[in-house]
Amino acid sequence: MAAITVDADLDRLAEVRSLVRDVATSNGAPPACLDDLVQAVDEAATNIVLHGYRRQPGSIDVAADLIGDTIVVELADRAPAFDPTAFPEPDLAIPPMRRTPGGMGIHLIRLATDSLEHRPRPGGGNILTLTRSLDPRPKEER
Repeated sequence: MAAITVDADLDRLAEVRSLVRDVATSNGAPPACLDDLVQAVDEAATNIVLHGYRRQPGSIDVAADLIGDTIVVELADRAPAFDPTAFPEPDLAIPPMRRTPGGMGIHLIRLATDSLEHRPRPGGGNILTLTRSLDPRPKEER
């Protein structure tokens, strides 16, 4: 398992992406899996900084590990409670320029991962768990 704690600052998210990339690469993740997971974790961490902490001071604990054939990434914060799994899917039938802003990041996280789970963090905050199998999805090459 690899883990880091970073300040909730957009300038620190490169470290989060690097951790996920290192864990995925060292465990033989195919390029599509690696790209999906890095994008999903980056979006989730960005949401924590911008919407959770609202650019105020805070931290994000990030842990990544291979469990079986699945990479599991956990992001924990002390921001106000927010469950992205309860956020509705965007209405993709509405043209992008007519949609209400927001919600596409969570949609992208769902598309890029096999599962997205939220639970409250003891003492306050959120724990978000993203998983992505090393096995290719349909239309992906290994």
